[in-house]
Amino acid sequence: MPTVLEDVAFGPLNLGLPSDEARERALSVLASVGAEGFADRAPHHLSAGQMRRVALATVLAMEPELLVIDEPVMALDPEGREAIIALLAGLPQAKIIATHDLALVLELCDTVAVMEGGRIHATGPARELLAHETLLRAHGLRVPRNGV
Repeated sequence: MPTVLEDVAFGPLNLGLPSDEARERALSVLASVGAEGFADRAPHHLSAGQMRRVALATVLAMEPELLVIDEPVMALDPEGREAIIALLAGLPQAKIIATHDLALVLELCDTVAVMEGGRIHATGPARELLAHETLLRAHGLRVPRNGV
C-alpha cells in the first residue's frame, strides 16, 4: 500500500529527480500545505480536507506555473473550506478555478468567466459579474449570499 509521501514523490521521480531529492521535495511540499503529519499514512485513511491538501501537494511537487483546479472546496466543512481557501490564496501560481461556489470566487479571483454548456457567456471583473443577477440566473447561478 503506497503512502502519501510516495504519492507526492511520484511526479518528481517521473521528472527524473533522484529519489532522495524527490523525497525531500515531497516532504517540503507536504509541510507547505500543512500535511507534513500525513507522510507515512495511506491516502485512503485521510479525511476529505486532508485529501485535498495531499492532492494539492502532489501537483505542487511538480512545480507548476499554473494550477487548474475543479471545485476545490466542494463537500468540505466550514473550517476545511476556509483552510483550503487560505492555502490557495497564499500560493504564487496563477490559478484557473472551475466552481459553482461564487463566494469562493469572490475570495480568490479577480477575473471570472461565466460558462455554460462548454461556452463562455461573459468575462470580466469578479465583483462586477457576480453582482449581475440577471446574467447569473440565466446560467443557473445566484448572487453570493454574502453579497458582492
